[in-house]
Amino acid sequence: MAAARISFEFFPPKSLPASFRLWDTVRTLAPLEPSFVSVTYGAGGTTRKLTHEAVTTIGKNYGLNVAAHLTCVDASREETLAIAQDYAAAGVREIVALRGDPPAGAGTFVPHPEGFASSIDLIEALADTGKFNIRVGAYPDRHPEAADDQADVDWLKRKIDAGASSAITQFFFEADTFFRFRDRCLRAGIDAPIIPGILPIENFDGVRAFAERCGTTVPAWLSDAFAAAKRDDRHDLLATALCTELCTDLIDGGVEDLHFYTLNKPQLTRDVVHALGLAPEAALENVA
Repeated sequence: MAAARISFEFFPPKSLPASFRLWDTVRTLAPLEPSFVSVTYGAGGTTRKLTHEAVTTIGKNYGLNVAAHLTCVDASREETLAIAQDYAAAGVREIVALRGDPPAGAGTFVPHPEGFASSIDLIEALADTGKFNIRVGAYPDRHPEAADDQADVDWLKRKIDAGASSAITQFFFEADTFFRFRDRCLRAGIDAPIIPGILPIENFDGVRAFAERCGTTVPAWLSDAFAAAKRDDRHDLLATALCTELCTDLIDGGVEDLHFYTLNKPQLTRDVVHALGLAPEAALENVA
C-alpha cells in the first residue's frame, strides 16, 4: 500500500471542558505530522471569535499548518474580508471557504444584505487578495439542496475555476461512493486534488443522525454491523477496522490525501492512522 498524507479537522470549544478536549486532541494528533489541520466555523458564524483564537493558538503553539474555515453567513463582505486579513496578519495562509450553514432554526441560507451571495463570490474575493491557498467543500453523496448528482460536480467546478486549489469532501462510508464522484469530476474537467473526508465512527447513532441531516447515504450493512457490535460490546473494534479498511481501499485506488473529521476525539483517528502505517516513527515510539 502506498503512503498518503493525512490532515485533521477540529472545532473550536464553547466551554472550559470542551477547551480541554480540543487541546488534548491537538496534543495527541500533532505528533502524527499532518500536512495541515482545519478549524471549523459554527453554524451562523456563531464561533467566529473562537475559531480565530483556536487557529492562531494551534499555529503558534504546535507549529502546524492551520486552515481556517470561513463562511458567508451573517456577515458583510467587509466584515468577512476583515477576518481574512486578520488571519493573514497572524500568518495563516490556508482558508477553507464555504457558504456555511444557516443559523439554527433559519431553514435555508439567506445571504447577508451586504454579504457574499455564495461560496463562489467568497472564493473569488479571497483569490483576489493573493494571500491564501483556498480549499473548498465537495459532496460525493448529493447535497440536500442539489437538484441531482451532476449539480454537485458543476458547482465544484465553478469553485475551482473561481480560485480554489483543492476540495475536501463530506464524509461517506464506502470507497466506491468517492470513486464514482471522482470519476464524474474528471469527466467534467476538474483536475484539482479532491481529498476524501473520513469520519471515524465514535458513536454510530450520532453519526447516522448527522448523515441523515447532510444527505450522506448510510448502507444497510453498516447499520447491521454496528447493531451486532453493540450487542457484543465491540463497537470501537469494529469502528477502527471499518475506518482502516475504507482508508486502505481509497489509498489502493490512488488517493494521496486523507482528511479526518476528529470531532475533537483523537483516539480512534490516531488508532486508524497507526493501523494504516502512516504514523511517523517518533509517534510510534511515544505510544510504545
